[in-house]
Amino acid sequence: MKVAVKTLENKDAGQLDLDDAIFGVEVKNDVLHRVVHWQLNKRRAGTHKTKDVSEVAGTGKKPHAQKGTGQARAGQKRRPQTVGGGRVFGPTPRSHATNLPKKLRALGLKMALSAKAKDKKLIIIDEAKPKTHKTKPMAAALKKMGCESALIVGGKEVDANFARATSNLQGFDVLPSTGANVYDILRRDMLVLTKDAVTELTERLKG
Repeated sequence: MKVAVKTLENKDAGQLDLDDAIFGVEVKNDVLHRVVHWQLNKRRAGTHKTKDVSEVAGTGKKPHAQKGTGQARAGQKRRPQTVGGGRVFGPTPRSHATNLPKKLRALGLKMALSAKAKDKKLIIIDEAKPKTHKTKPMAAALKKMGCESALIVGGKEVDANFARATSNLQGFDVLPSTGANVYDILRRDMLVLTKDAVTELTERLKG
């Protein structure tokens, strides 16, 4: 699959041949869903916690007589039925991470890349190295390319000027090639890859 290569100024910079085994895979929504679900589960903090009866502050003394008061019997004020009492079977700190085979994760990334290529939402640029770190010219350049929401993937390292120029732009994410993932690709409208990113993603997913 051949695609046009652009510069940051939206000028032609030749063509690039994309590997069909990575950018031309049949897209299956169930696989993408599983990978996104795995990603979001993995990044949950799992620090939720409530206090049970033994952890709530208060006396354990019986608040009133068992009978003759007209009230329901009570053994202590820290019981779950009392306002401010402990909670029964409340959440405790735990990991929400789920398991997903590496091959399925790799397949999901291939499908996410293929989905963008299929929908004409993939832009290849020669390099992401602007002359200045200013945000205004970067915003104008991205708008000229037709990007209002995009994930931009650079090489192994993101250029410092490019990172600063895009840091305040709403709707844009910038990642190195090692950080490319299904969730971030799908959550943005466009996918912008540098030639280095294409090479490194191809090597990463070819096995």
